[in-house]
Amino acid sequence: MTESKEFALELFDTLSRRRQMKLDTISKEELREIWQQITDNSFDSRLQIFFDMVDKNADGRIGEAEVKEIIMLSASANKLSRLKEQAEEYAALIMEELDPEELGYIELWQLETLLLQKDTYVNYSQALSYTSQALSQNLALRKKGSIRKIGNSLIYYLEDNWKRLWVLALWIGIMAGLFTWKFIQYRERYVFKVMGYCVTTAKGAAETLKLNMAIILLPVCRNTITWLRNTRAARVLPFDDNINFHKTIAAAIVVGVILHAGNHLVCDFPRLIRSSEEMYTPLGIYFGETKPTYLALIKGVEGVTGIIMVVCMIIAFTLATRWFRRSLVKLPKPFDKLTGFNAFWYSHHLFAIVYVALIVHGQFVYLIRVWYRKSTWMYLAVPVCLYLGERILRFFRSGSYAVRLLKVAIYPGNVLTLQMTKPATFRYKSGQYMFVQCPAVSPFEWYVVAVHLWPSIIAELCVLVSTSRIDNT
Repeated sequence: MTESKEFALELFDTLSRRRQMKLDTISKEELREIWQQITDNSFDSRLQIFFDMVDKNADGRIGEAEVKEIIMLSASANKLSRLKEQAEEYAALIMEELDPEELGYIELWQLETLLLQKDTYVNYSQALSYTSQALSQNLALRKKGSIRKIGNSLIYYLEDNWKRLWVLALWIGIMAGLFTWKFIQYRERYVFKVMGYCVTTAKGAAETLKLNMAIILLPVCRNTITWLRNTRAARVLPFDDNINFHKTIAAAIVVGVILHAGNHLVCDFPRLIRSSEEMYTPLGIYFGETKPTYLALIKGVEGVTGIIMVVCMIIAFTLATRWFRRSLVKLPKPFDKLTGFNAFWYSHHLFAIVYVALIVHGQFVYLIRVWYRKSTWMYLAVPVCLYLGERILRFFRSGSYAVRLLKVAIYPGNVLTLQMTKPATFRYKSGQYMFVQCPAVSPFEWYVVAVHLWPSIIAELCVLVSTSRIDNT
């Protein structure tokens, strides 16, 4: 089996075989009962389904060939090509371990022992896909020898995450290179004699901040990301992890701000003020002939814009955390309005102020007089223009499709379904996402939701939203 679609077909055949269904079509009631079996969260029920998928004669026993088929099903469901290649070897190892008496078969309880061998899988409410993954990972660890186990685990990890790893490695490498370049550059300048490693660290961190403030916009350019998913670039770039990368860059920005602002405020500014007149004189071209006070440095354009950026970032980053965004933090009124998606969405737009302040800050930066060395705008030009273009496009598109709500229902599992009319010129495929706005809730907010294509209602739009675990970032 090469695709998870075949896994789905096997699952349907198994459930229909349980009910002794002989037809290729099913009634609404039969579909409902099958759906209830699939959504049964008990571990035993899901394991029984998985076992029945290969126990086609229903005798409660499976042999080595059927064990191999289980491995193939598991690999197909989880798209683990390496596991499929070694299915025969794993099947032999399992039979050797679980059938020491060489009876030629194993039973359901023995398969359950294999699945629950690791503490991770004692959770009895895992989804069927997790049951399959549990089997896959436990099978991968059956080879004898700790070194081989570690090696196999590493191989599977790299196969699943190589796209993420090389992008992260490249990004970290670029940041390290920029930091080192600026660090060395300022260590060779006279200012190093006055401010020491405080200024080299602050300037190195500033260079990484320029990079990260530029590229953090790219993962949220959704139209561009959607287009790139259909290109060859998708073979080597993990476009589906765009939001996770966005969050990772945000974490790096926090570190950069702490290093940059912290070194300025508590280290190199005090050292500059305490320096002797003789040491300060060569720096007069940057700070004025008279040595500035600490307050004067803070009140300058560089200081004010820096403080504005830090304050806006603290607000936006705090309200974007999981605890505030999902209202896990319970605050008394009127501070309760600081939690939830609305607070996250509106506070994130403070970054419009941050980017304006950043450009101004970069033009009045300390210790640089030549315009072409003030590189902040160079980093930001392309990403900001691309992001603004996407927002403008979204604005003009927002008035293109007005819909009428036809049905609202809540299904088991805290799933909300919205069924609405489909505009005549609206084209989509199942699995794609669209932006939905409800003016009664907010005239500005847009929610990203997946579109579900139902052939029986192809003239309508249907979206499913989890009401318990929404992560609208």
